[in-house]
Amino acid sequence: MSHLSIKHNIEPSWIVQKIWLPVWLLILSLGFSHIGAANELSGKISVEGRFFPESTIYADQRSNNISAVVQPEYYHEWQNGNSFIFVPFARFDSSDSERSHFDIRELNYLWLSDNFELRSGIGKVFWGVTEFVHLVDIINQTDQLESIDGEEKLGQPMVQFSMARDWGTIDLFLLPLFRERTYPGKNSRLRSEFIVDPDKSRFESSAEERHVDLAVHYNQTFGDLDFGIYHFWGTGREPTLLLSSNEKGETIFVPFYEQINQTGVYLQLVVGEWLWKLESISRSGQSEDFFAVAGGFEYTFVGLADSQIDLGIITELAYDDRGDASSTSFENDLMIGLRLTVNDAASSELLVGVKQDLDNTSKVSSFEASRRFSDNIKGTLQAGFFFDVEEEDLFYSIRDDDFIQLELSYYF
Repeated sequence: MSHLSIKHNIEPSWIVQKIWLPVWLLILSLGFSHIGAANELSGKISVEGRFFPESTIYADQRSNNISAVVQPEYYHEWQNGNSFIFVPFARFDSSDSERSHFDIRELNYLWLSDNFELRSGIGKVFWGVTEFVHLVDIINQTDQLESIDGEEKLGQPMVQFSMARDWGTIDLFLLPLFRERTYPGKNSRLRSEFIVDPDKSRFESSAEERHVDLAVHYNQTFGDLDFGIYHFWGTGREPTLLLSSNEKGETIFVPFYEQINQTGVYLQLVVGEWLWKLESISRSGQSEDFFAVAGGFEYTFVGLADSQIDLGIITELAYDDRGDASSTSFENDLMIGLRLTVNDAASSELLVGVKQDLDNTSKVSSFEASRRFSDNIKGTLQAGFFFDVEEEDLFYSIRDDDFIQLELSYYF
């Protein structure tokens, strides 16, 4: 495949070596300047334990693990409204050296004008409205070392120009450096049968990770309807995994990042206690062109049985016209969930969901509960269970990776 190019080997510490010292010098200088402006230091320190009741499937996997997370946040705002934010992230894992990783989630400066806003640096941008699958979210790369649900994202180098008017808000994005998706190592649970080797990643563009991506986004609120639409040109965040072999002759996956064009639309309509949601994308440039859609509703029983408790019922459908060739597990699926909000002083919440593949017997259930134990301490319990997973399902490689995860976080 002569049109493919192998990326240059870039050390994981590259970002740290390039900007860590200048960032801290900048923070120190800000701390002693602009008297009267806001300087805020917050963040969290967490300890997490994962327990897997079933035996491992693949060699070198470890059953259980403990990890720690440090995520401070520094925020500075000048009197004119301009601001600076820095959010580093680090995880230290007992079982998987790949999951022990560092990232800069945010490091950017926001400049406010009377007519527009300009944000530059490393940032996070989220688009989407549905609960179980986020089709339209594309700016930031997925941090798959953190979870399998795609919720956690890597920081993205960007320049964002925003202009808000009565007729809506326009955002223009210049994305000068591509972030590759992270993958768990051979010791980790919740991984594919064959290890994904990012060191052998391939790119359709000869510029590789230095290809400059572009996006334009429009959103507006029309009464009770929130509407957004965008177009993205650049390196696809979701790679095609190619079978290959490493120097030891072991079968591996090699990520191949194609150049894509993607148009996305999302909307959310509030009608009383009903919340109707829809996301849809059309993508070209990654194998065959395809269309995908996800949508449904959430109905909330407010003040259940004359109490302060709210109960939401969530129902969503997801469809991808690639069928079994889809690169995600949401090719034809029904998701049903319950969201319980206690509305107490401890901010107790519970979310339970079930995903049923409509083409086979595969089912996945999830559970997430959280509660504050003080102003600074919060506990989170998560669990995932896999039932009757068939071989053609993308969850087949983790069919025996039922897990229970407990996290205790201290916020400062």
